[in-house]
Order: sequence, then C-alpha cells, then structure tokens
Amino acid sequence: MFFTLSKILGYLTSPLVWVCLLFFTAAFSRKKRLKKRLFWIALTMLLFFSNEFIANEVMRAWEVPATPFHEIDKTYVYGILLTGVTSTDTQPDDRVYFHQGADRVVHTVELYKRGIIKKVLITGGSARLVTTGRREADDIYKALKLMGVDSTDMIIENKSRNTFESAVNVKKMIGRETGELLLITSAYHMRRSKACFAKAELQVDLFSTDFYTHPRVFTPDTLLIPKIDALLSWQRMIKEWIGIVAYKFAGYL
Repeated sequence: MFFTLSKILGYLTSPLVWVCLLFFTAAFSRKKRLKKRLFWIALTMLLFFSNEFIANEVMRAWEVPATPFHEIDKTYVYGILLTGVTSTDTQPDDRVYFHQGADRVVHTVELYKRGIIKKVLITGGSARLVTTGRREADDIYKALKLMGVDSTDMIIENKSRNTFESAVNVKKMIGRETGELLLITSAYHMRRSKACFAKAELQVDLFSTDFYTHPRVFTPDTLLIPKIDALLSWQRMIKEWIGIVAYKFAGYL
C-alpha cells in the first residue's frame, strides 16, 4: 500500500500538474473574480517554477557535493550502487538502455578501476507501479561487465522496490560488514539514501554523482527565459522531499 501511495504522490506533486489544474479550474469557473485570481496564480507559479536561476539555486543547496577522487584516502570493501537509471521495458532486451543518471554507473566503474572499491554491490529491482519489467540490477550488472568489472567482484540485490528496501536487503546480505562501505547515488537523492542506510544500521561514506546543477550565472536567458529543465528540477526535488516525509511517517527514517 505504501509503495502504491508513494508512486501516486510522486505524480500529483509535479508543479506542472498544479499549474494545469489551476488553469483548467480557471477556464471552467463561472465566477469572474475567482477565474481571474486562479489564472494569475497559475501564471505566477508557471513563471516561478520555470525560472532556471531559482531552480538551480535551490537544487545547488539540496545536492550533496561531489567528492574529488584525490581526496579519497581509503579503500572500500563495497561500493553500493543504487539503481534507478535504466529503462527496463524498452525492446529489444539484448542491451541496456540508460536514461539520465548513468553517471552512477560510469563513476562506479572508475572507482573500481582506481582501486577505491574492491567490489560492487548493485541494489534495485523494479520500481514500476503497474508493469514489472526487467530487474534493474540485472541490467546494470551486464553493463558493468561490458565495462570491465570482473563478474566475481559484483553482487546483485534485485528484489527491492525503493531505497529503504535496498538498505534493508543490503544489510541482510552483508550483515555487519567489517569494512568500509561507499554509497553511490545521485546527488539529489543522497540525503534520503544515507538516512535509509543509517536506519538499517549500516555506516556508509558518500559518493555523489549525477548532478542537475550548474555554476551560478546571471545571464539574461538564465534569469528571464522560462525553461522546461527548471520544471523538471523542481519536480525531482519536490518528489524527493515528499519521499522523505512519507518515509518518516512509514518509519523508514
């Protein structure tokens, strides 16, 4: 039930959905004052959430910063790679299809080849609400193998449907591992991920990837021109914030 509700909330918290609902309500409202008020609220929200500068600043404050390779002074037993970066329904199924977020996989390979992590633990099954699709961990295993990661250095956990389940299942697999653990996921998702693994009593260091921000600029197009990417950034952040609140109510954090 929680899994289903979390997915539905994810769709309903999109700023674009709010704006469309307000415009729709304004269009069919019979009260002129209400119609006008809803129209201006919707337009204001659209301009606010589509502003690249504002979205970038908020995301910059939320993302966990990157760790330069030269600052890592230890070797980790496991690099725990969270999934959520592939399309598991796309056909033909004789290859792996990445969408935005593939940095998680590419940077994991670099960590492995630099000797920073000894093994890669890939965790994540299918997070789809309606269809199941292929298991993400299985697809990423294939990709990592093609990229040169030895199959004997990879472990797959492909049953979990969300971050908390990943943390719990990883804990069951490795127990109280006496070694260093490095958690690898997107920068915007790292705060919730760290909290889930802490709840599962696993101490992890963080390695953020897949950044959605850029350096602060004050160019006219950034300050004034509405951008679809800004809407997507807000949708991603709000979904993450709602996820954190939902996880707290569910006792996952």
